[in-house]
Amino acid sequence: MAKVELKQPIVAEISELLNGAATAVVVDYRGLTVAQDTELRKQLREAGVSYKVYKNTMIKRAAEGTDFAALDPHLEGPTAIAVSKEDATAPARILAEFAKKADKLEIKGGVVEGTYYDAKGMQVIATIPSREVLLGRLLGSMQSPIANFARVLNQIAEKQGETAEA
Repeated sequence: MAKVELKQPIVAEISELLNGAATAVVVDYRGLTVAQDTELRKQLREAGVSYKVYKNTMIKRAAEGTDFAALDPHLEGPTAIAVSKEDATAPARILAEFAKKADKLEIKGGVVEGTYYDAKGMQVIATIPSREVLLGRLLGSMQSPIANFARVLNQIAEKQGETAEA
């Protein structure tokens, strides 16, 4: 069997992974212990993020003609790719948080919703809360005025009840 025939399924797998993805982040995982790598994979899996190590040439071939082709300059040396189809900030957030504990983990760059970011840009993306947290904050800010209004109405009703009894 030719080498090309062996590589095509891997390129197809990466293409499928990137197809419809909101985010892809490439990292240098050199120096991580097995325990650290296992913990990182667990955290990413729980957040619905795919994390795999592929050959750089395979990632380049799969990314050709897509927004993810911008990652080409970072595809040197040992490279792992974290891909999320739902939460655009999850890979960057989890990887940046993990890199604080494991300083060997280095974020090289990433593509978030079609826009390329270098390592510094990915650090900024990592500070954005998840969609659920943002929706919770929005709902809380929408409910606050209504709750305050209800309290005021209740206090007025209680006051008028006291004056009617007197």
